Amino acid sequence: MTTRHKKAGQSEKKTTPAPLFDHHFQRPELLTWALTHRSLAYETNPDSLPDPAADNEQLEFVGDAVLGLVVAESLFHRFSTSREGELTRLRSSLVSRRHLGEVAARIDLGSLLRLGRGEEQSGGRRKPALLANAIEAVIAALYLDGGLDVARAFIEKHIIEPTLPDLHLAMQGGDTFSGAIGDHKSALQEHLQATGAGQPHYVLTDQSGPDHQKRFRVEVRIQDKTGGSRALAESEGTTKKQAQQDAARLAFQRLISESQPTEVAAVEVPE
Repeated sequence: MTTRHKKAGQSEKKTTPAPLFDHHFQRPELLTWALTHRSLAYETNPDSLPDPAADNEQLEFVGDAVLGLVVAESLFHRFSTSREGELTRLRSSLVSRRHLGEVAARIDLGSLLRLGRGEEQSGGRRKPALLANAIEAVIAALYLDGGLDVARAFIEKHIIEPTLPDLHLAMQGGDTFSGAIGDHKSALQEHLQATGAGQPHYVLTDQSGPDHQKRFRVEVRIQDKTGGSRALAESEGTTKKQAQQDAARLAFQRLISESQPTEVAAVEVPE
């Protein structure tokens, strides 16, 4: 099966294990397979299109199943007092195409994809649906090469843990939870409105790099009681939207942390 896959992309440079995955692949061809889009297979060898090993679509099927299992298990342990319906809504959000596409964009998975010329020219490396499919294929590659623990570590680090503030907010929201996990800007705005802190404002503080590799730095601010503004967090990304979302995530985490009661050390009172 892997032999047929190599044939479909034989003119491409062999993919090497990337630090992004925190895993050294014993079978690097699995990662190459996971990162190969159908457009490359078709342009390289149109006759190979019926071959399921020519592109990553077959791996998407496996990755989807592994992702669903790991997310369900993680939610079961993290929210042990929640009902089935609540857990189902959280799981649906975490495995949604929208969320997976945003995760893939955040970790810059698009830069590693093996695309055909046409897909490359049409901006395939930034297409949310294509990125969502690719991250499922990568999960499958990790699972097939290193087992469930390796796949679980990747899913926890990149898909579940960054959304924990949103997950907790969603559980607090009850029936008002819209299911939009990963939309940190909305989560931050809802939190600020609930606490009477007003609207967040996003300020572009810097941009750098050539036109095809721009980096944007954004700061999120709120108005303080004196009429001035208070900076909550700052982050950067390859797009303004990505930078805003990550800044909102950091700001939300900061506000949640500040709202937690601090433990007061016990003071011994002399008799």
